[in-house]
This record gives sequence, structure tokens and C-alpha cells, in this order.
Amino acid sequence: MSTSFIQKITSTTSGIASTILRIPVGLILMAHGAQKLFAMFGGYGLEGTGQFMASLGLEPGYLMALLAGSAEFFGGAALVIGLLVRPASVVIAFTMLIAIVTVHISNGLFMSNNGYEYALTLLIVAVSLVFSGAGSYSVDKVISAK
Repeated sequence: MSTSFIQKITSTTSGIASTILRIPVGLILMAHGAQKLFAMFGGYGLEGTGQFMASLGLEPGYLMALLAGSAEFFGGAALVIGLLVRPASVVIAFTMLIAIVTVHISNGLFMSNNGYEYALTLLIVAVSLVFSGAGSYSVDKVISAK
């Protein structure tokens, strides 16, 4: 891979603001991913989440659960440590868009009705990080400085 490509995807235009944003959001995403992947925190694991996704028409359900759970868990981990934040944020944004369209949009805005406000918030945070990068306290900042 070209050094300039790596510098482009790891560069950041943000100071501490992106760092403050990405760490708690990354932890929350990791928890949601752990629900899907490992049945932690009251989640249904890959089998249960896969069955739910298949019921929505997202086939094969098990694979879709693996992809969504991995996007959330590993994407969240990338945000927490500040490594490859831009590509991770693109994957997270796409995952949240799919969640909004397939699960939440018909329930309206509010979370109390299983609406899309939470997924929309995560989508907006992810899009913001695509543009700003990881921030001043991140592995990306160290990589891009080389």
C-alpha cells in the first residue's frame, strides 16, 4: 500500500473533540456488537440475532448477524483505540443506515417505540468521524505523522 494512502485514511483535522466523541461511542458500539456476537449483556448471540435478521428478509440471517455484530464490536474497538477510524466509521455508518431502514424507520423517531433516533445518532457520529478523523489522541495520529 502506498504511504500517501495510509496517511490519507489516518490523518485527522480534529483535536481532542473527536477523541472525546469516539471513545464512549466506541464502547457503546462494542457492547451492542457483543450482544450480537457473544450473547452478552442480554443479547441473543449469533443464532438468535441471525433468526431475527432472517425474519426481516436479511438473508442469510446468521451471516448478516455476524457482519452487523462485527461492524459494531470491531468498529467500536477501532474507535476506542483510534485505529483506522475513518474506514471503521464508514462501516459503522453503513450498518446504522441498514438498521434504520430495515428495523427502526417504521416505528417512528423515538427509542421508546423502537424508533430510529439512537441508530440515527450513531450514524451521524460515524459520518462526522469519517470527515474529522480520530483526533489528536489516537493511533491514527501517530501513524499519519510518520
